[in-house]
Amino acid sequence: MPLVAVSGCGLLAPSSAQPESGRRAQPDGPVAVQTATAETGSVVGLLTYTGTTRPNQQVTLRSQADGTVINLSVDIGDAIAQGDVLTRLDGNLQTANLNEAQAELSARQAETAQAQVSISDARSAVVQAQATLDQAQLDAVRLRSLADQGAISQQEAEAAELAVTNAQQAVLSAQAQVNAQQQAAAAAENQVDAQQAVLAQTQQQLSYAELRSPLTGVVLSRQVDIGDFVESGDTVLELGDLSRLDVTVEVSELDIGRLSVGQPTQVTLDAFPDKGTIVGQIERIAPVADATSRLVPVQVSMPNPDGQIGSGLLARVRFSAGMQTQVVVPASALTIGENSDTVFVVEGEGDQAKVVARPVNIGVQNQDRVEILSGLVPGESFVAQSDQPLTSGQAIRLSILSE
Repeated sequence: MPLVAVSGCGLLAPSSAQPESGRRAQPDGPVAVQTATAETGSVVGLLTYTGTTRPNQQVTLRSQADGTVINLSVDIGDAIAQGDVLTRLDGNLQTANLNEAQAELSARQAETAQAQVSISDARSAVVQAQATLDQAQLDAVRLRSLADQGAISQQEAEAAELAVTNAQQAVLSAQAQVNAQQQAAAAAENQVDAQQAVLAQTQQQLSYAELRSPLTGVVLSRQVDIGDFVESGDTVLELGDLSRLDVTVEVSELDIGRLSVGQPTQVTLDAFPDKGTIVGQIERIAPVADATSRLVPVQVSMPNPDGQIGSGLLARVRFSAGMQTQVVVPASALTIGENSDTVFVVEGEGDQAKVVARPVNIGVQNQDRVEILSGLVPGESFVAQSDQPLTSGQAIRLSILSE
């Protein structure tokens, strides 16, 4: 709680007597003083800005397919849960496309199966050609031996050797056919993969006939009615999560240095005066100011547990200007010196009470209050005002205004 300086209202009139030779006159008895207890506060005070409430999370639900709205289960203000089906479109066109894609996939799979059969046949042909080659080679060797012995003619041996050459060519041809069938099968499998992708895309398009909620919240607006035809990209509903609200305010560049992310804020709403002050916090400070106005957008988040506060309401946001609170004393408690500033701290009680001068470091100050950066801690008793000049060790008595 900031400490407010008290003038004394004549109860403690400052002495106008000036001692001779520049020295303070020594009072005959204890000096009457007004004391106070050191407390933390802010000299600068509160910064107030206005903004508009909006949902912490807001999405625009758009159609991802063409079709006619055949079902619309929600209206403005209705509560929704994540995953709820909110709207259905006529999916006849997507169903027809899906059936066509499935038929095409079946045809491609049949071609792949046929290609596998052709590979099997070609491999059987290779085996048969190899067997023919082996037999031809045996016959050629036997007939050449007989021809060399004169048992058969040379023409018969040469014919057997020619048969070997022909059998070798048949083996090579059969192997080439196997390779060709394998390439055809690979191409058919690629077509199957491509058609499966088309089928998956068509199935996805069919799923777009149902529009589901991506969040838990309420319906903020509705753009279509049952029977309306929508195209892909058209807005159907606007949804928002009102459990927390955001308020964006434009803060002067002169004040932005006093704010930080996570700093508490106080929010009041003209529409709900009975709610009093709502405690929020700074969520985001924009890194760029408007080049013309020199204002910086600051986003404040505030709770809305009952969801009663809606979007678009005027909100008044107050920021504590001091990033850190310091001990604050009345300006009348400070004695300005050439080397240091001094505050008189009270020691002892009753008839034993006296004051001790303590040097302090001061911070921000205005006309009637001063920040004490060091030299005085919260809870200590100090002299806020005196009816006579004080010296360290001076006996005092407390006025009726003392804390």
